[in-house]
Order: sequence, then C-alpha cells, then structure tokens
Amino acid sequence: MIRLTAIVSGKVQEVGYRARVVDIANAFGLKGMIENLKDGRVKIIAEGEDQKLKWFEFAVDIKNTLISVSSIVKTYSPATGDFENFGKLVTKGETDSRLDTAAVYLKEIVVSVNKMNDNLGGKMDTMIFRQDQMLDRQDQMLDKQDQMLDKQDQMLDKQDTTIGEIQALRTDLKGYMDMRFKRIEADLSELKDMKVALKEKGLI
Repeated sequence: MIRLTAIVSGKVQEVGYRARVVDIANAFGLKGMIENLKDGRVKIIAEGEDQKLKWFEFAVDIKNTLISVSSIVKTYSPATGDFENFGKLVTKGETDSRLDTAAVYLKEIVVSVNKMNDNLGGKMDTMIFRQDQMLDRQDQMLDKQDQMLDKQDQMLDKQDTTIGEIQALRTDLKGYMDMRFKRIEADLSELKDMKVALKEKGLI
C-alpha cells in the first residue's frame, strides 16, 4: 500500500470536481480525502494499491464543460492508514458559497442550452427548406418521367398504326398479285388454245 498526494490546478473548485473524485476513489476502493485550497487548487490524498493509484491518477485528470484540470503535481510516500474511507473535507460556510456558485453555473447552462436550441432550430429550418427543395426537384423529375412515358406511348401508338398500314398494304398487294397471276394464266391458256386451232387448220 502506498500514498498518493496530488495538487490539482485548473478550473477545479466549485464545479463538482471533488464529488467526481470521491466517486472515482470509491470505485477503485481507495482511502483518503480531497479538499479545496485557498489558492484555488485542490489537494488529494489517496492510499491504496500501486496499480489502482495509477488508474486513479489518469481518471482524475478531468476535462469537460465545467471541469478543466490543467496540471497535477504528484508525490508518493508510504501509506499511513489514517483514513477509513475516502471523503471530502468541507470548510465552514462553504455550503452557501457553493449554492451561489451553483446558481451562476445553472444560469450559464440555461443560456448555453437556449443557444443550442436556437442553433438547432435554425439548422432544422435549413434542413426542412432543403428537404422541400429536394421534394420539388423530385416532383420535376417525376413530371419529366411522365412526359417521357407519354411520348413513348405516342411512339408506340404510331408504331402500331404504321404496322397496321403495312399489313393492310401487304394484303392489298397480295390480292392484286393474285389477280394478275390469274389473268396471266388465262391469257396463256387462251394463247395455247389459239395455237392448237392454228395447227389443226395447218396454218402453223
């Protein structure tokens, strides 16, 4: 068992940093305490197994919307066993001060949320406008597609008409050719009969 003494600098007072550190230390099964210093820094004393203290060091280097750790000065020494658990040291009168600070941060959060809502609202309006444009373009494309289908139907109708005319012409042509062939056959038969008659009379 060893002891870690850490002096943490940055935006770490009156932002919920100590409560976060207490939760982390209890999760690792460490013993010790955390307290605010008058110069704005935070002091942490934690005792436990070497590996768990290494994980603890990494976990307390917090940076988020409210908390921003800028540096941690660490020293190690043998554990003394002075602590039964891990807790937060609170000075007299700190509760009222923390309530005032909490009200300030709450106001800042509300302002940030309102700005976020305004930004989201503007972006949503833009997205809806773009969606409307896309729908209009889609309608235009569908109209053009309908026009193309109409022209295709017209072309098919004309093609059907042309095919019908060709079929009718072929029928007429066949009838005409049949009639011509019959006339030719009749003329040939008549010529044949005339040839026979001339032979019988000895003219040819």
